[in-house]
Amino acid sequence: MASNRELITRAVERWNAGDLDGYLGLYAANIRLHGFSPEPMNKAEVTEFYRSVFAGLTEPGKPAPKLEIVDMVEDGDKIATRFVLTGRHSGMFMNVPASGNDYVLPGITILQFANGAVIERWSSADMLGLMAQMGAIPMAA
Repeated sequence: MASNRELITRAVERWNAGDLDGYLGLYAANIRLHGFSPEPMNKAEVTEFYRSVFAGLTEPGKPAPKLEIVDMVEDGDKIATRFVLTGRHSGMFMNVPASGNDYVLPGITILQFANGAVIERWSSADMLGLMAQMGAIPMAA
């Protein structure tokens, strides 16, 4: 069986290839993802959220927003990563029409594994900075 690190690496490869279903294979059917909505998201909600990311934040001509894992730390059944997502705001995202602006979205996530899949994930990403880069709110002076 692949290690948890290998599972993450493969999932990121699938993401960057534009294979959202392949990426989502990282998550168990009973996933609970915290951090991108007021309540934890289930698998169907996670799928819809990432479809909106692909639809609204992918640079034209690219298969997906670029996902890069910058750091990875493992402790037992959990892996923490520092990531950066980059692309172009090319479609509707979080009710913000396409601006055509490039963005850089840094974040940190902790993934808990069981039986070769992520069962729970906690994420924090600079969504306020993303909104500013998309032109939805004014940039700080």
